[in-house]
Amino acid sequence: MSNRKVVIAVDGYSSCGKSTFAKAIAKRLGYAYIDSGAMYRATTLYGLQNGMFDANGVLNAQKLIAALPLINITFRFNGEKQRNETFLNGVCVEDEIRTIAVADKVSHVAEIGEVREQMVLLQQQMGKEKGIVMDGRDIGTVVFPDAEFKIFMTADPAIRAQRRYDELKAKGEEVDINEVEENIRKRDYIDENREVSPLRRANDAHILDNSHMTVEEQMVWVEEHLNRIVSN
Repeated sequence: MSNRKVVIAVDGYSSCGKSTFAKAIAKRLGYAYIDSGAMYRATTLYGLQNGMFDANGVLNAQKLIAALPLINITFRFNGEKQRNETFLNGVCVEDEIRTIAVADKVSHVAEIGEVREQMVLLQQQMGKEKGIVMDGRDIGTVVFPDAEFKIFMTADPAIRAQRRYDELKAKGEEVDINEVEENIRKRDYIDENREVSPLRRANDAHILDNSHMTVEEQMVWVEEHLNRIVSN
């Protein structure tokens, strides 16, 4: 494979395993991994922690927008746990941002134009040097429209729900699989229909349906496509 470094943009639906997949690519290639979804989750957590959602779960968008300059999001690699971790204003929130409470609210935060503008600016700064893998909803369409390798991931909603359910149960959370699938379908609808940067496949993105693929099989798929791209 060529030593030429590129930007790899991974977009797709929630609970498709985008983060696991993108981390595996980054590790295999020696690239930096940036979890854009974690940035929106951390912003959502900030809103929850600071009383920006009312008793009915409705977000005070203006209050969150006004607080954006106070929200600092960074990533660090934890050598002991062998994982990338998300920090919100200097505090590790990697576990907190993966809860169903945050997952249920994040789409509403991510559809706010001012929030997306702020996150996109941060993401573009992170990718200036190439050699990165970033996953999210609008990486290949908005953040890095000129990315050399774009991947759009999809999978059957029921399979995604089972994966998410297993992940939450492994963390000790008591959840109902029907609730998890309902949350996933709701997020799909919001992501596809929001006014700002809706989820859609870039025209030049390669579709990867991983409903019945292992991570290793997905890696073989990536390497075959990437070899063709960097050799041109």
